[in-house]
Order: sequence, then C-alpha cells, then structure tokens
Amino acid sequence: MTYSTGLSRDGPGLLARDLMSNAADADLKRIANIAPDIAVLQNVDFDYDRIAVGLIQQRLAELGHEMPYSFTTRPNTGIDSGFDLDRNGKLGEPRDMLGYGRFAGQGGMLLLSRFPLVKGQAKDLSRTLWRDQDMPGLPADGYYSDDVLAVLPLHSVAAWDVAVETPRGPLRVLTSHASTPVFDGPEDRNGLRNAAELRFWRRYLERPDLQDMPFVLLGTLNNDLLAGEGRKPALQELLALNSLQDPKPAHEGGLVTAEWPSGLALRVDYVLPSQDLGVGAAVVERAPQTAGGSRHYPVWVDIVWH
Repeated sequence: MTYSTGLSRDGPGLLARDLMSNAADADLKRIANIAPDIAVLQNVDFDYDRIAVGLIQQRLAELGHEMPYSFTTRPNTGIDSGFDLDRNGKLGEPRDMLGYGRFAGQGGMLLLSRFPLVKGQAKDLSRTLWRDQDMPGLPADGYYSDDVLAVLPLHSVAAWDVAVETPRGPLRVLTSHASTPVFDGPEDRNGLRNAAELRFWRRYLERPDLQDMPFVLLGTLNNDLLAGEGRKPALQELLALNSLQDPKPAHEGGLVTAEWPSGLALRVDYVLPSQDLGVGAAVVERAPQTAGGSRHYPVWVDIVWH
C-alpha cells in the first residue's frame, strides 16, 4: 500500500504530540482497517530519535494491526541548500531547502511492514545528485548554477530500495515521493525535477540485479498521464517498461488517487508490481475527506506470487 498521509505538521515535535493524544487517529485508523502487509507512507514528519515511528506502530497495534518492522531515513526536506533557489532575494525559506520544508524532516517517508526487512539490503538513494543522474545539460535546463548543482539532490523528499522478507521470499520495495511539478515559474524547475525523478526509476529498473527478486515500485509520483501539470513523456516511458505492470487500481471515481477542494482530481499515487508477480486486486480506498486532512487516498494492490 502507498498512502500520502496527513501526518505532517507545521513544526518539529508536533506530530509526536498529536500521536500521543490520538489526535492523528484518522489516518491510522484508515491504515489499520485496510491492514496492509507492507505500507509506504508519505508526508510523515521525521524526527532523529524515531519517536513518531514508535508511536505510529504502537497506535496501529492498539487498533489491531501490528506492523513491527520499519524503515525511514532523514529526508531532504527542510535541509538548507545555502542558496536562493527560487530567486526571490531571500535565503533560508522553505523553497530554498534541498526539498521543500519549513523544518528539517517535514513531510518525510516511512515504510512499515508485518514482515522483517532483509538485513543489509536497504539502500537509501536520497542523496543522489541531480546532475549525476540526468543527462548533461538537463537539470532544470540551466536554471541552476554549477555551485547549486554540486549540492542539489535529485529527489526532493527521499528514495529507497528496501528488501522485505515475506513468507514467500524476499520482495524489493522501490519507493519515492517525487517533486510536485508546480509552484515555480516559467523555467519549470519543479516540473523538470519531477520528470528527472521518474527517469531515475526508469533507469534503475533496468539494473541487472533487479532480476534477482520480485519488486514493487510505489509511492507518490505526482504526475498524471491525462491531466494536471508535469511532463507526461517521463511517466509514459516509466509505465511502458516491460518489467513493470500497472494494475490501474480504481474506485467509483476511476483512477483518481487525490482530490483537492478546487475540484482538481488526479492519479498521482502508484503501486506498480514487477511482471513476475500476479495481481489479485487493486483498489483506491476512497473515503470522505476531512478538513485539513490528506487530499490523497490509500492505494493498495493484493500481490499473488506465482
């Protein structure tokens, strides 16, 4: 399951406070009701001591769904780049961070699992530099200086390759939360970053070592083939890979995985198993949205091992 949650707050420590008072129960109850074996949650504030992670696991267990194994790393959000990335004449603002954030760790990611992780197999790909993973000259089409590109990561939040030891064998979980391709100017720096993050996964999936075990690519890719902002060829090329399958999870509203008060409705969250896995079901878990809560719906796929 992938779910871009409402588990982010406006300041450090506030998520832990709300978790201790059960003020974040709406999302956790939804997760417990779905009862996934493996879940990647986006928009979860990171803290160095993993206090929020422990509280989330504790509350899920109290709600009847234990997920005792977890993986998280410090995201790029809220880490100061030292540069005026949006060129508004001010330094140290959220848009000047390596990934947008009001504080270090805001809106990170969290992998939870009922099954143990394969020891020594987890790879944190978050620090990969944009300039080193995209074709020469392409990072934001010259918008950023060489000094900026020497520190600017490709992934605005995080990217991981984590192996989970399921009862049927190891499963590689490939995941990221790609840049939102809006909130920029005519240079389209965020749209270009989103496209580069999708190209990263296309190339990563071509690695020979990915043939060793089944995998699932999942997360918030922040791009819809048919609508909204974002460069469509990058998503088209990713979804066209022979090693992937797109189960196209649906609800009565179609493939939409996120809706905003403005009326915008997009498919931006994906669960894409490798071709050697079967699919028993694929669902967008639609439920009434609450004021101030996540605009996204959980997306889950029931994997069938051949």
